[in-house]
Amino acid sequence: MRFLGVGEYCDLGDLYLRLAREGHDVRVHVGARESSGTLAGLIERTEDWRSELPWIREAGADGIILFERADAGDTQDQLRADGYNVIGGGAFGDRLESERSFGQEILRSVGVQTVPVFAFTSFASGIRHIGDHPARYVYKPNGFLSTAMDSYVGQLDDGADIIDYLQAQQSLWPYEQPPDFILMPHLQGVEIGVGAYFNGAEFLHPPCIDFEHKRFFPGDLGELTGEMGTVVSYRGGERLFQATLGRMKDLLARSGYCGYINVNTIVNEDGIWPLEFTSRFGYPGFAILDPLQVDSWADIFARVCRRSGTTFETRDGYAVGVVLTVPPFPYLGSSPPSPSGLRILFRHPLGDTESEHLHYGEVALENGRLVTAGVIGQVMVVTGTGQTVEEARNAAYRVVDKVAVPNLRYRNDIGDRVAARDLGLLRKWGILPDPGIERAANDRQ
Repeated sequence: MRFLGVGEYCDLGDLYLRLAREGHDVRVHVGARESSGTLAGLIERTEDWRSELPWIREAGADGIILFERADAGDTQDQLRADGYNVIGGGAFGDRLESERSFGQEILRSVGVQTVPVFAFTSFASGIRHIGDHPARYVYKPNGFLSTAMDSYVGQLDDGADIIDYLQAQQSLWPYEQPPDFILMPHLQGVEIGVGAYFNGAEFLHPPCIDFEHKRFFPGDLGELTGEMGTVVSYRGGERLFQATLGRMKDLLARSGYCGYINVNTIVNEDGIWPLEFTSRFGYPGFAILDPLQVDSWADIFARVCRRSGTTFETRDGYAVGVVLTVPPFPYLGSSPPSPSGLRILFRHPLGDTESEHLHYGEVALENGRLVTAGVIGQVMVVTGTGQTVEEARNAAYRVVDKVAVPNLRYRNDIGDRVAARDLGLLRKWGILPDPGIERAANDRQ
């Protein structure tokens, strides 16, 4: 098969490498000049992805275009109308992710309960709202270019810290266009996401559940990052899926959506409360799903594009992924300078199975040596699997301990909260099945 990857920072690097390793032809466009070195020497690159469209067209049903981001939906929709197989999302998916109020409105339209969302286009109006309605809030900017670090989770019950944060943003605002953001009431509970592949008409099963760890430091301290690690499973997510994402089927089908989609939620004793959509592959979530997928990426993508089935084979248990970073992560474009050229070494030789759990991100092959590349500082994701979160966590960190890169940073507590608290609460509230019932159901399949 032929695959054409289109993105800015080569976020799906590990996926491209695995497709190439399976013998498929892969070409990748990396739009950001500062990331031009990512995967250098490892994968074929193209400066102009549109010039590769005849190459994809020649492959017929075996030609697939992969879009990494949720900001080119109109282009994806047009390519599909022109007869290309495109995995990514579409214009409707872009709005779901980047316009948070719109995403909440759509969820309400399909019968999903939501929390109030207050939209603003000036910091002064947001400050007045909190003054009139003191409470603990979460600030989230709209637009795809906003990052996790741009959001702020309020700490105080009267919203005083959110007011200070908005005042600081107002004084530092560098753009001509006005700000565009929402305030959401802060919810206590368990944060859990549910995601699935959509083939343009139907969801593929099973859906997956995920528990992201977004803070930079252990103990959920420090800055919000894109993600420092995640726990995922393809078991037990049906109730959460049917209550949220599953209700989106008809709307996604009408829009022609084709790719992976996820909705993040807070669950508590009062129910399920959706927070936001991810209308694309999550980074590094896709890599953490990989060891639980028996079917290859190419097989799954072919099933999505050809609508040749609505199930795929997955493994029981959990996968834990740990994101390994170097400076300047998580501060894109700031000092210290670009983290390129650091040698990636290992304290002990890795076996074939262990090597499969290394999911490379910003790396390159330079003079026969594997080195860091790119500009973000996201070197790789290390995964581990097991029948329990604890087993998967321990397996992942056994491999992490063998990686040696100068100034390497990562969280050493990925999965701890999930095993100690989150799973028990979700089972108590009936969102996840009792593990004994779950095992019996799997045995009958």
